Amino acid sequence: MSYDFDLFVIGAGSGGVRAARFAAGFGAKVAVAESRYLGGTCVNVGCVPKKLLVYSAHFSSAFTQAADFGWQLAQAHFDWATLIANKNREIQRLNGIYRTLLVNSGVTLLEGHARLLDGQRVEVDGQVFSARHILLATGGWPQKPEIPGIEHAITSNEAFFLKQLPKRILVVGGGYIAVEFASIFHGLGAKTSLLYRGELFLRGFDMAVRSHLQAELSNSGMDLQFNSDIVKIDKQADGSLLATLQDGRVLATDAVFYATGRRPMLDNLGLENTQVRLDKRGYVQVDELYQTAEPSILAIGDMIGRVQLTPVALAEGMAVARRLFKPEEYRAVDYQLIPTAVFSLPNIGTVGLSEEQARAAGHRLQVFESRFRPMQESLGAGQQKTLMKLVVDAATDRVLGCHMVGPDAGEIIQGMAVALKAGASKQIFDETLGIHPTAAEEFVTMRTPRN
Repeated sequence: MSYDFDLFVIGAGSGGVRAARFAAGFGAKVAVAESRYLGGTCVNVGCVPKKLLVYSAHFSSAFTQAADFGWQLAQAHFDWATLIANKNREIQRLNGIYRTLLVNSGVTLLEGHARLLDGQRVEVDGQVFSARHILLATGGWPQKPEIPGIEHAITSNEAFFLKQLPKRILVVGGGYIAVEFASIFHGLGAKTSLLYRGELFLRGFDMAVRSHLQAELSNSGMDLQFNSDIVKIDKQADGSLLATLQDGRVLATDAVFYATGRRPMLDNLGLENTQVRLDKRGYVQVDELYQTAEPSILAIGDMIGRVQLTPVALAEGMAVARRLFKPEEYRAVDYQLIPTAVFSLPNIGTVGLSEEQARAAGHRLQVFESRFRPMQESLGAGQQKTLMKLVVDAATDRVLGCHMVGPDAGEIIQGMAVALKAGASKQIFDETLGIHPTAAEEFVTMRTPRN
């Protein structure tokens, strides 16, 4: 049976583009359909623009430090419109790069909404295409709770396009996005409150990391409110908002930002026309080869709900392309020891097991911790502290986890991830010479385990 395409990818985000490009490079005839923006969430309303805003927010403390090092500065003034305009220009440049990558790879790009008609036919704005294989890579979408007045709240999708910086903002949530955007708004000068319904944010991270970041954010002047949740939002005549909390308190603000989770983007995808099933959480159910219950349909990335990180989606896209069109090079994605960063201010970087996870897994541990004032703060009155932590299996001496809170944590932990992936022992860390003077050398100079 002949088909229009060997592979039809729905979604031009990180995973979809990677799968399409390499499948085409392996000789397959490939199409990609995208109804929004090339590059997906990460490039347009996620990792990339968020990191640009984090850089901007960091300047508020950098100006203070500059004065400590002898720089005489005029009164700094921040202009939100300039930041957003420059961010938009950079994102447009990246959209163009993604378009060029696809076209130059020989991929047919269809800019329109794709909907499944059955297991091997896709409709894009009235045109019907057949494919031997269909890859779903539509990613995720922010979700908000159903409370009165929720229409007045924003998510990360809208935050990147606000006309002006709110003077006051409530950020609701306890994960990556909530902590990062609270840091951004706070750093840019907004009066920021972070509300989370649990005891402490960043569930799943090492407890030392969570508590250390709590202290650092509190010391920076951010308002942290745990065991708090909003039950309704009322808009006032002047455009401001009143948020009523579960305990009856009412907080006045100019914006409410929700970062309370993301759902798989399945809207009008036509799954009902196929055998594709969802798991109990609502994500597309796949096996270890990303195969759905429909033999010709696969799915990767955020919509399958495994590890929702861009590099993971890239790896999954590559795995699919290789298995389908160059099986001799197929390698399964290794979900162990995935490094990650939270671009809060200060940053978090982590790889491997937390102390709590390691103990729950039955390891007898040696734990090494160091807390110190960064050298960049040594000439001023700043009290920021860096945390570094190693979790070591006492029986084998293998380093199970490496965690950091402090400047450039993501950059430093990327190197540590290579060491852990290679199976480095604490002895290897101890025998590695440090680069002096750096913060990173602390990871190879910690000698005394914590009691």
